Parts: sequence; C-alpha cells; structure tokens
Amino acid sequence: MRSKQSGFTLVEIAIVLVIIGLLLGGVLKGQELINSAKVKNLAQDFRNVPLFIYGYQDKFKALPGDDAQAAAHVTGTVATTGGTPGNGVIEGAWDSTTVTEESFLFWQHVRLAGLAAGPTNTGDTNYAPRNADSGIIGITTNSNTTPYIVGMRGTYLVCSGSVLGKYAKQLDSTIDDGCPNTGSLRAVLGAPAGTTTGNVSVGLVPIAVGAVCPITAGAVMDDSASYTVCLTL
Repeated sequence: MRSKQSGFTLVEIAIVLVIIGLLLGGVLKGQELINSAKVKNLAQDFRNVPLFIYGYQDKFKALPGDDAQAAAHVTGTVATTGGTPGNGVIEGAWDSTTVTEESFLFWQHVRLAGLAAGPTNTGDTNYAPRNADSGIIGITTNSNTTPYIVGMRGTYLVCSGSVLGKYAKQLDSTIDDGCPNTGSLRAVLGAPAGTTTGNVSVGLVPIAVGAVCPITAGAVMDDSASYTVCLTL
C-alpha cells in the first residue's frame, strides 16, 4: 500500500514566490515615494527663502533680520543688538540661538510680515524652522572673503541641518549640479546648532573640493551619515 506524501507543487511554490516579489516591490516603491516626497520638501525649504527676502524687501525696502525700522514695520519684534541694523547684511551664524542676532530674528520678521508661517515668539520651542528630517533651517549673509564653505560664492547662505547623505545627494541633483562638493549647493558633515564662531560653524568638514563625482575614496559621502546642506543665493 502506497503512503500518501504531502508537499507543495512547483506551481504553488512559483505562485508564493511571485506574491513575495510583488509585496517586496510594493514596499520598495512605497519607500521610494516617501524618499522623493522628503527631498521635495527639503528643496521647497530652500526655494521659499528667496521669496521671504524679496517679499519683505518689496514691502519695507529693508532686509528681514537687518531691518533698522522693524519695530515700526512689523509690530512685536525683538530689538536687534547682535549686529548693525540697516547695513544690508544678515549678521550672525545661520544656526544662531541668540535671540537678538539678525539671523535669528530673520524668521520673526518674515512671519510678522505675513510672509511665512510659524511662531513669532522667540521663546517658543518651535520657533526655529525645521526641515523634513527635523534639522534646523537658517540663513546668514555669505562672506566672499571668508566663505562659510570654501569655494562657495553668493550673497546669502541658507543651510539645512541633519540631512541624511542619501537625501543630500538627491537634493543636489534636484536643484543644483548633482555633485555635493561643487556648485551653489554643497554638503558638509553636520555639526549641532550653536557650535559656531562668527559666521563659521565649528566641526563642519566639507566634501573635498574638486573630488570627482560620484565622490570617491578620501571624500566618501555616507548615505546614512548626517550632513548640513547649504545653498548660496
């Protein structure tokens, strides 16, 4: 008498493998969409800043943060003592936490002017704008004589912190030349907010200038490492 053997046929195994493949494909596609959405948000953060600057200048003929008549233009602003108001320079580090510095007050001015959303109370824990990776977003005037990042030229410097390397590379491809060590957008190894001296943050290591893209040995950009991404305007 023959014993009855149980098991999966080749057809059944093939069907299971197809289902698994479809599930994995769906998960990967979903992750890709999430990543793309995050990069779009990061890119929009950079694109919004010029609108804030030019919108404020159009309204008040002054630079937000540096406005010497800010108290009259946007009632409720903190007085600036960390720079020289009205000199056409947004003074202070991009990630400043000093309430009276121009780079810090930039956000209060544009919000009180109705150009940007967010808390206007400088003591609010959510006052500093954040990107999609919860990193600080900030602005300062870029020094062409002592640039924040060697080789970068431009009037203003907008930086976004705590951006993973994989997003930084995709972001550069979206709004610049696709190489995070050249052009108007560059990535540097991140430093926490507040570690600044003048307009040069301590602990930021630029990707080697002139390194071939994709970046190779000696200046490897780690997809899982945290970077500060800066754009000159």
